[in-house]
Amino acid sequence: MGTTIRIPNGLAWVRQAPAGRRWLAELPDRLAECVAQWGLRPGPPFPQAYASLALPAQLPDGTRAVLKLQYPDADSEHEAAALAHWAGDGAARLLAHDPGRRALLVERCDPGTPLHAAPADEALDALVGLLPRLWRPAGAPFTPLAVEAAGWLERLPVTWERAGRPYERRLLDHALGRLAELVGTQGEQVLVNQDLHAGNVLRATREPWLVIDPKPLVGEREFGVVAIVRGRELGHSPAAVRHRLHRLTTELGLDAERVRGWAIGQTLAWSISGETVFPHQIETVRWLTGLT
Repeated sequence: MGTTIRIPNGLAWVRQAPAGRRWLAELPDRLAECVAQWGLRPGPPFPQAYASLALPAQLPDGTRAVLKLQYPDADSEHEAAALAHWAGDGAARLLAHDPGRRALLVERCDPGTPLHAAPADEALDALVGLLPRLWRPAGAPFTPLAVEAAGWLERLPVTWERAGRPYERRLLDHALGRLAELVGTQGEQVLVNQDLHAGNVLRATREPWLVIDPKPLVGEREFGVVAIVRGRELGHSPAAVRHRLHRLTTELGLDAERVRGWAIGQTLAWSISGETVFPHQIETVRWLTGLT
C-alpha cells in the first residue's frame, strides 16, 4: 500500500470530476510502485504543481531527478516523447518513462529558478537563443496543430455560450476567422510547445536554462512563441504584449501577423476552462486584436 501524500493546492481542481478523484485515490500506490521500480528516495511534492504530482527524487547512484505522476489528460500525453525528441538539447533530459503509470523521471534543474525571475528583456534574450533549438522536424505521435486548432474552432462557440457569453461576440468571430485562415496555410511542421511560458523554463547547471513540462504539438514556428506572447509572467499590459510580439518575431524571423493570429485563437480558446473564466486571457486577446 502507498503512503499518504499531501496534495498541492494547485491540484485541487482535479477533485471536481470523478476521474480526478479516482486519480487522486490511486496516487499513493502509484508513487510507491515508482519508488520501488526505480529505487528512488523521494521528497515532499513541489507545491506549485498544477497538472502533475511532481516530487524531487534521488536515484540509487545519487542523481537528482524529478518524479512526475501525470494527470491523464490529452495535453500531457506526449510529454515524454517530446523530451526524448529533444534529447536534453535545451530541455530537461528524460531519464525514465512508465507509460502505464503515466510516470516520468526527469532531470532536475538546479537551482530551478523560473525564467520570469529574470528581467523581461533578459528572459526574451534567453528564449531567442533557446527556441530555434527546440523547433525540430517531427511527426507521429505528436498531435498536429491543425487538429488541435480544429478542436478550438468547434468548441469556442459552445464554451462561450455555456459560460454566459463572457466576452463580446465580435471577439469570438475575430478569433474564429483568424484560426480558419491560419490552419491550412502553415509553413514547415516542427515540434512546438503550446505551454512554453516563462514559468516552464528553469535555471540549470548543465545549461543556463532548460525547458520543462512540454505540451507538444507539430505545427509551424509562428505558433511556437504564442505562449510567451500571451503569458503574463513577463508583464501583463498592452505594451508588454506588443514588446514580446515585436522582439520574438523580429529576432526569430517570424511572420508577426501569423503569430498574432495564433495568439488570438489559442488565448481565447484557453480563456474558459469548465465553468471558470480567465479575464486576463480575454484582456490579452482584446489587446492583440485592438477590439477594445
